[in-house]
Amino acid sequence: MVRESKYYDVLGVSPDASESDLKKAYRKLALKYHPDKNPEAGDKFKEISHAYEILSDSEKRQMYDQFGEEGLNGQGGMGGMDAEDLFSQLFGGGLFGGGGGRSRPSGPRRGKDMMHHLKVSLEDLYAGKTSKLALQKSVICSRCEGRGGKEGAMQTCRSCNGNGVRIIMRQMGPMVQQIQQPCTDCRGEGEVISDKDRCKQCMGKKIISERKILEVFIDKGMRDGQRITFSGEGDQAPGIIPGDIIIAIDEKQHPRFQRKGDDLVYEAKIDLLTALAGGQFAIPHLDERVLLVSVLPGEAIKPDCIKVIPNEGMPTYRHHNHGHMFVKFSVEFPNPNWTDPETIGKLDGILPPRAQLPSFGDKQVDEVVMADADGYQTQRAQGSAYEDEDDEDGRGGPGVQCAQQ
Repeated sequence: MVRESKYYDVLGVSPDASESDLKKAYRKLALKYHPDKNPEAGDKFKEISHAYEILSDSEKRQMYDQFGEEGLNGQGGMGGMDAEDLFSQLFGGGLFGGGGGRSRPSGPRRGKDMMHHLKVSLEDLYAGKTSKLALQKSVICSRCEGRGGKEGAMQTCRSCNGNGVRIIMRQMGPMVQQIQQPCTDCRGEGEVISDKDRCKQCMGKKIISERKILEVFIDKGMRDGQRITFSGEGDQAPGIIPGDIIIAIDEKQHPRFQRKGDDLVYEAKIDLLTALAGGQFAIPHLDERVLLVSVLPGEAIKPDCIKVIPNEGMPTYRHHNHGHMFVKFSVEFPNPNWTDPETIGKLDGILPPRAQLPSFGDKQVDEVVMADADGYQTQRAQGSAYEDEDDEDGRGGPGVQCAQQ
């Protein structure tokens, strides 16, 4: 019977838990709440480490069981050891082996994260979707449980003393050069095993390749470049903490809409009659709806005019409010063959009168006719190229003189 069970509750064990049970519980929680992996759980990590520091000391545990936290007053709390020191000590030696009592300062090595890109349509980013992604990853061999063979068959390489590398000394004149090379006996792994003792499933590699299916939830309103993290789903290997699988969203280009944050931009082409006298046009939306848009008579839509349809843009991420849809107009003018005198006469009676020309006084007035500019722009570009070649001073050469004649 214990006076209070707070520290046991923090570790999630019963008051009669063995030393091994305490270690296992601490290992699991410390890895989960370590600040390197979970930056917002610093206080939780300290609480877990403090509970383990008390219960792992037989004298402090006895005092705690009999008198609770009050009985620990004067015992030194964590004895001068902070949470990081305790984590390093346990994970560098006691929990993962340490070789001669040496401790690794940062605990078990963490594996690399795996990045994958997932192309997502704008429709799926609008409505949300769950996609399945198949990938290959390394997992610990289930047959040998990551040992590479039967129990005790894997031995430390004597050639490199388990380091995986060897130092070779080379004489270069009066100097001696040290060269570090992978150990050829263990192939840089630091361990060796005889062929007859190798695991038949992983062939002594301790890991095998496995096909993994991940269900990736694309939430409404996610954006290009946003990342979805699957913690601890990276490649496995003995003695390391698996890294994460990170899915980065690649937004596909859309044929009708352009996304601007939570807003959508749609380019609408309307005829001249609708622009001047009103009418309707349709916008196929991203969720299989069709927006029937009305142009009011007299609204007079001009080319490049921009209007807005409120709350018909993209959903905002997690909140699922909606941005706006901006409509940029281009006006399609009718074919020139309709400009017969009778029709033009009707337009003269309907449209506002033409602007009056100003008085030019004594100036000479030349009447000219316009042509399409495309061909003239091409000639001008060629002339400019010749000008750049001939005019070293950049102040105009034969090309400019010819154009002025």
